[in-house]
Amino acid sequence: MTAENMPSTQAKNTYDVIVVGGGPGGNSTAMFLHKKGYRVLLLDKAKYPRDKICGDAISGKSVGMLKELGIEHEMEKLDTAKVYGLVFSSPEGKMLEIPFPVKDGEGHTKARGYVCRRIVFDNFLFSHTKKMVDAKEEFQVTDLIWDNDTVVGVKGFDMNTKKEYEYKAKFVIGADGATSLVANKVGAEKVPDEHLCMATRVYYEGISGMTPNIEIHFIDSVMPGYFWIFPLENGKANVGLGMVSTDRQKKGVNLVAETERVIVEHPLFKERFKNAKKLTDVKGWTLPFGSFKRKLHGKGWFLVGDAASLVDPFSGEGVGNAMTSGKYVSEIIDEAFKTNNFMQEHLSQYDTRLWKEIGPELHTSYMLQKMGRHKWLLNMVIGKASRSKEVRDTISGMLVNEEARKSFISPMFYVKLLLA
Repeated sequence: MTAENMPSTQAKNTYDVIVVGGGPGGNSTAMFLHKKGYRVLLLDKAKYPRDKICGDAISGKSVGMLKELGIEHEMEKLDTAKVYGLVFSSPEGKMLEIPFPVKDGEGHTKARGYVCRRIVFDNFLFSHTKKMVDAKEEFQVTDLIWDNDTVVGVKGFDMNTKKEYEYKAKFVIGADGATSLVANKVGAEKVPDEHLCMATRVYYEGISGMTPNIEIHFIDSVMPGYFWIFPLENGKANVGLGMVSTDRQKKGVNLVAETERVIVEHPLFKERFKNAKKLTDVKGWTLPFGSFKRKLHGKGWFLVGDAASLVDPFSGEGVGNAMTSGKYVSEIIDEAFKTNNFMQEHLSQYDTRLWKEIGPELHTSYMLQKMGRHKWLLNMVIGKASRSKEVRDTISGMLVNEEARKSFISPMFYVKLLLA
């Protein structure tokens, strides 16, 4: 039953859906459900605006979700940097610049995404969400409410007053990140270390040689991960590195120390950072990769975003898939209410449809991550592309086309590359 035809005697603390977590996945879920007419409560322990350790990339997929929500045009008002392409460097230090192949009406390269600090982007989303649904900041969810084996609500407390509350709903959505309380309470399978990435982030300004391109540098010390420099507004940059958890453990790498060492000592970067100003400390966080297929639904509950383990295992980008999962879960919930079908057979369609949409891309990215373990291969691909416009154009097309991207894991691509 939707908010439009719900009895007026409905209890004050009862909703159609409760969303735990106010990141991109939680906010998009709440907004999509509101647009379908449902009574939604969103809960988050933070006070907005709040920071979130991240690479800050807002991909074309994310922009597409903003468009569906009707708020894409407002991104222009935020402090962002538009992204027009990618710069890669190989382990041996070869540089490669790849512009996005999307052109505007005058034939100029068109931006395909943004880099926007999550303290800005998440607050932008939350500011829209709280106009549409009941949204409570500084609320700590501590447990789920069960009716036999079905989740029917949440327990928690106001972090200012310490007053405890209970809220009931037909569905509870876990949008509470990599360390999701909801996922833990419903007994969701733990994401194995080989499908987790440990990453760092630090903000700088005044790095020399900056362009409106995302920079991805494959350096020996963190392979198959990479070091990045992402441009931000007003000469600032998001700088960090990411590494698969099991590889970090095997190599014994301290990521915070390694980030600082690369900036100061690496021959590609030490001069660029020589006169740059460090704006924050180096901070770390965990990324759960979509190469691990977690169960995303159960009786009365769903998982979205990082709680669902949907981060791209090659690029490390998670915002687009988080928002996409919010769209798909809202559709399943809408169908359940409209048909009065709350059986697991129907709810499982969330997993099925979402994986049909993003699964092939995640599989390709996982294969690319595995291939990125081979230094000689990265040296060959980047080296060949730096010398051949044909190879650069091929890679450029792969960046924006999923079908073309699959060529990266085709043996024929590398045969052609050898002959290029």
